[in-house]
Amino acid sequence: MMAKKKAEKVVLAYSGGLDTSVILPWLKETYGYEVVAFAAELGQGDELVGIKKKAMATGAVKCIVSDLRKELVEDYIWPMLKSGAVYENGYLLGTSIARPLIAKKQVEIAHAEGCTAVSHGATGKGNDQVRFELTFLALDPSLKIIAPWKDPNFTLTSREAAVDYAKARKIPIDQSKKKIYSRDRNLWHISHEGADLEDPWNEPQDNLFVMSRPISKSPNKADYVEIGFEEGVPVKLNGRVIGGVKMIERLNEIGGLHGVGQADLVENRLVGMKSRGVYETPGGTILSTAHRALETLTLDRETAHYKQQVALKYADLVYYGQWFSKLRGALDAFVDVTQQNVTGSVRLKLYKGQAILAGVKSPKSLYNPDLASFTMGAEYDSTDATGFIKLFGLPMQVAGIVDRQKPKAAKKAKSKSKVK
Repeated sequence: MMAKKKAEKVVLAYSGGLDTSVILPWLKETYGYEVVAFAAELGQGDELVGIKKKAMATGAVKCIVSDLRKELVEDYIWPMLKSGAVYENGYLLGTSIARPLIAKKQVEIAHAEGCTAVSHGATGKGNDQVRFELTFLALDPSLKIIAPWKDPNFTLTSREAAVDYAKARKIPIDQSKKKIYSRDRNLWHISHEGADLEDPWNEPQDNLFVMSRPISKSPNKADYVEIGFEEGVPVKLNGRVIGGVKMIERLNEIGGLHGVGQADLVENRLVGMKSRGVYETPGGTILSTAHRALETLTLDRETAHYKQQVALKYADLVYYGQWFSKLRGALDAFVDVTQQNVTGSVRLKLYKGQAILAGVKSPKSLYNPDLASFTMGAEYDSTDATGFIKLFGLPMQVAGIVDRQKPKAAKKAKSKSKVK
């Protein structure tokens, strides 16, 4: 008698939400996989309460929950913050930056648990499928990638179908079939998509916000915060040394109180279509604003201008899921050099949705009050500017001479043709 073939094991990125709650048993029922559920603690609040019990009751052979908040901040968010990356002028990349870390841990768990496959619940329309799968391919291309939303046998492609499937198997979920917001939350932000937001004409309602207050309900009195940086990394809050996780948590609280960091964007997804999302990034907005302000003091003009170009590319790499690319590593090396003097303190005023610069100082400042003053002093000979402007403007001067000659030449040619 032939021995029964041993079932393959797969690591599923498991959040306990509707999609992954039904994907877990579906993998088992459809393909006979043994499913190792992996949940990453990234600062999403109470979403992971009871998740181990739920995963095991749903058919997982094992459920692993890992607290990745410190790693997320130090190895992912801080490098991104130093780069200045912002996608399409408003998205601080909260979901994007977390996906490669989750996928990396899936690969590590696959190796430790003897799994041959990795799986995720991202849809075939979104960016997350790319972020997960590019990381899998970069870190272990031998692993099989199971993406149910792109599997022709997966028929649970509506909320209603997924709810019915879960009810039939007594899987505890939100019982409502009502269309609600699709949200993703971690320490850095929370995103909102779907429902009434699918029409860009609709204003976000006050009950949408989770991490922050609506602007209309924020305090009428401002609060001030002071952020201390060392080589581009935030290390102090209001004069006290603080760890990255605690710093972001505290800034989320105070920034959220004042409605700081709310962004309403129609963005270009990597897969081609436009999508509308509302983001809350209170602490991230405060830190990004402070970091940019400190760079204005500490970066020379050419480095600052070139770094702006790098920031655009860095944002694309994060958004596109190319975190583990060679280019991202190379850009980090450039950014780290630019941050050697980005040390100092920034004071911000938080008021009615804004993080307003209230002061900046640095022991590495390139700002010289004597040079910047309107008063002419011995440190700056204004007559030097005459020769500078002549040389700097020489190409424009030559072009101007040529342009002035063109009408004369045309007029002369026209008069000759009349004579003929």
